[in-house]
Amino acid sequence: MAPETASPATARDEVHALAARYLKDWTAAPRPARHPGDPGIPVLAHLVADRDTARAAVAVWARAAGRGPAHPALHDGGLAGTLVGLRLGERLHPALRPVGDRLAAPLSRRLPKYRTHAVAFPDYDLISGPAGTLLALCTGTPDPEALRPLAAHLALLCDEPELPRLRTGQYARHPYLSWVQGRINTGMGHGVAGVVTALTAALRRLGPDPALTTALTHATGWLVRQAYDDDRGIRTWPGAGLDAPPPATAQPRQAWCYGAAGIAWALWDAGDALGDRATADWAATAFRGFAEHYDESFHLFGDTPADRLGLCHGAAGVLCVADALHRHARLPAAAALVRRLVHHLTGRLPAHPAAEWTTDLLNGLPGVLSALLTATAAAPRTWLPCLGLR
Repeated sequence: MAPETASPATARDEVHALAARYLKDWTAAPRPARHPGDPGIPVLAHLVADRDTARAAVAVWARAAGRGPAHPALHDGGLAGTLVGLRLGERLHPALRPVGDRLAAPLSRRLPKYRTHAVAFPDYDLISGPAGTLLALCTGTPDPEALRPLAAHLALLCDEPELPRLRTGQYARHPYLSWVQGRINTGMGHGVAGVVTALTAALRRLGPDPALTTALTHATGWLVRQAYDDDRGIRTWPGAGLDAPPPATAQPRQAWCYGAAGIAWALWDAGDALGDRATADWAATAFRGFAEHYDESFHLFGDTPADRLGLCHGAAGVLCVADALHRHARLPAAAALVRRLVHHLTGRLPAHPAAEWTTDLLNGLPGVLSALLTATAAAPRTWLPCLGLR
């Protein structure tokens, strides 16, 4: 496929204008998020240059921010996601800071009784579990002591090279997740890659720690061993560890949540934090091959705009990963993919936000606009721990 190219700078004004208009429309007639308390609106407001518009949107969001479910998740409407919204919102409304402080304390000191074998996603993952909670606490200026209990739990789960504690044991009869029963998920959202990003964030903030180093070494080594090369020339990963031969044909899901994009970033960043150049270089090579063979007509699919364009499954998530690797790893292939995806996304943004878009960060229009603002302007990067990025 011939790559589409466009300078990110050419999209900046258009995206800023649409983002400001979106926030103004939402503030005038707030549409509830699929998950109350989700940080999509304050993340976008944090990035929009129109301060009055951003302040008004955060004020409306904050009135309903505590109405979500009382579980400690970064996404799916959990309290860790609400904390992210409060931390970013306090920069516009300082009165939100003590609210965030009160919420952060129990998230770090009163951990649920997480399983340490036969686990479910909420026992470890980025979307619904402690990996996401740890990343949420990294938003802003975290208290290192707040990270230690969560980091210790995640390190325990990675205490052996084959990661047996991360084999799931709660999905035998699940209508959608039985495929992962007894297996180890590889992905960023629900798998080992997300755990790796949280442990890497902890290591960067806590400094050298033998338990974290050992856990990261085990987890990165396991991920490297699960990789295979597909018939499109992409080094990729199955949804769960290679308990059977890899698929014979290429899999279309190459996104932030599963596949080469998110996992290559997790491995590169962990290798960089550990000073493990071999792993970082291996991951950079994997991402370079992915970027060169990425095909928007094949790898972006689904029935809704969220599937094709959103952060979780779609182009915006791949854009954020490519942008992170461009900025931190200085990969020319990542910079080229950024240009392609900015062009792809800006050509498909709705002139008037469509009703089928939610306001959630992972699957809604705020996430897509936030990705574009981050890639095309000198926007703050403080929201990127929501994706295990920086």
